[in-house]
Amino acid sequence: MALSVKQQWLYWGLTALGLLAILWALGNVILPFVIGAAVAYFLDPVADRLESWGCSRAMATTIITLLALLAFALLILLIMPTLIEQTAALFEAAPTLFADLRAFLVTRFPDLLDENSTISQSLDSIGEALKDHGGEVLNTAISTAFSLINIVVLLVVSPVVAFYLLLDWDKMIAKIDSLLPRDHAPVIRGLASQIDRTLASFIRGQGTVCLLLGAFYATALMIAGLQFGLVVGVVAGALTFIPYVGALVGGVLAIGLALFQFWGDWVSIGIVAAIFAVGQMLEGNVLTPKLVGSSVGLHPVWLLFALSAFGAMFGFVGMLIAVPVAAALGVVTRFVIGQYQSSLLYIGHAGSAGSADLPDDVG
Repeated sequence: MALSVKQQWLYWGLTALGLLAILWALGNVILPFVIGAAVAYFLDPVADRLESWGCSRAMATTIITLLALLAFALLILLIMPTLIEQTAALFEAAPTLFADLRAFLVTRFPDLLDENSTISQSLDSIGEALKDHGGEVLNTAISTAFSLINIVVLLVVSPVVAFYLLLDWDKMIAKIDSLLPRDHAPVIRGLASQIDRTLASFIRGQGTVCLLLGAFYATALMIAGLQFGLVVGVVAGALTFIPYVGALVGGVLAIGLALFQFWGDWVSIGIVAAIFAVGQMLEGNVLTPKLVGSSVGLHPVWLLFALSAFGAMFGFVGMLIAVPVAAALGVVTRFVIGQYQSSLLYIGHAGSAGSADLPDDVG
């Protein structure tokens, strides 16, 4: 005997609450498994492509793992020291930058900003605060990051989890499919397929866009001679995950630093601005259409809300799962809306007859 709709809602609701409670209780304990699952999901298409070229699943997974470890080692050895050095230097240079800004404003707007004005003093205090506490904030951020992402977890547990999940990914999907309730399996498969397409477009596609744009901005700005080009490139690339925010923050930061560094050298300032113009052109006309697509289904406001809400509820783990959960909820919401619009609750018994009786000049 099939369960009633009310009973099914009860069971599925309790299951969802149970999963949330487990997530809440485990907290950072499941962090390496979340990271490992995300890495395995990101790399599964690469493994499938290698399999289509004749590799076994084990060989494909081994090749991907070795290449990933090599890339990680190069990141740690070549990029991270420079990034940390430039970030610390930016904090140290903050008072000078704010002093230059105050001098510029006082020179250009003497009636608005004299040396004893509130705004001028505020700029001085901000600069000094960044110098006094910037290193402390940086050290705290680094120590907090390593307390959340323990070095053993980062270097051992997460890669091992990712390796085994990537190795058995297809088997796990088949096993989960075999456990679906038979009456609802077609609908669940359809929803899962839509969620997978959304995640593939957004996480894989947008993640690749972030990496490419971040590398482009960092390399181009460093070649242009901007002192903190690597930091600006990393910030702009990371924030590109949120549409429009990366270009806005990165562009303002880069052009602002260029104004202080190259004041009077308008060619260099123009080159910095042109770098972000070219980056936006590449993102809008090449990278995003090719890698992400036009119908992702994740509105920027919905994405920001999901990141804020899950980050507040579950901390760093919540921020990691926010995008997949937001994508899933978006697909399910659209499905529910579609079901509602095709139901009698929306159409009504007289809906079809009423529309047929409308005069010809209406609509």
